[in-house]
Amino acid sequence: MKPINELTTPALAYLGDAIIELYVRRRLVEAGYSTSAALNQKSLDYVRAGAQARAMQKISPMLTETEAGVFRRGRNMGHGNVPKGATVAEYRNATGMEVLAGYLHVSGEQERLYELLGAAFEFENADT
Repeated sequence: MKPINELTTPALAYLGDAIIELYVRRRLVEAGYSTSAALNQKSLDYVRAGAQARAMQKISPMLTETEAGVFRRGRNMGHGNVPKGATVAEYRNATGMEVLAGYLHVSGEQERLYELLGAAFEFENADT
């Protein structure tokens, strides 16, 4: 993989989106969700732009100066298409979170990545 300073912001967002999706899927399986319908429906509660924007609000105070700069880099990236059901602000903040996740992953900071994702999202057991 290219050095972190050679990766584009869209590339980091693309990678970060997949990382967040994988984290959510793993946590849902661990929480006891077992049917594809339940897993797919519940995952939307976490990966939609609005949910990611709310999650980002939770962890913003925890960010280092460097992490906050990476988030802003993603948030300020040009956005052509905003998905239905999300405001421009939600989409921009969600993209910032994805860029941050991609950055931490590529930087080898998995422990910090999972610390932030753990603080960002709360998971309930399937039977509750």
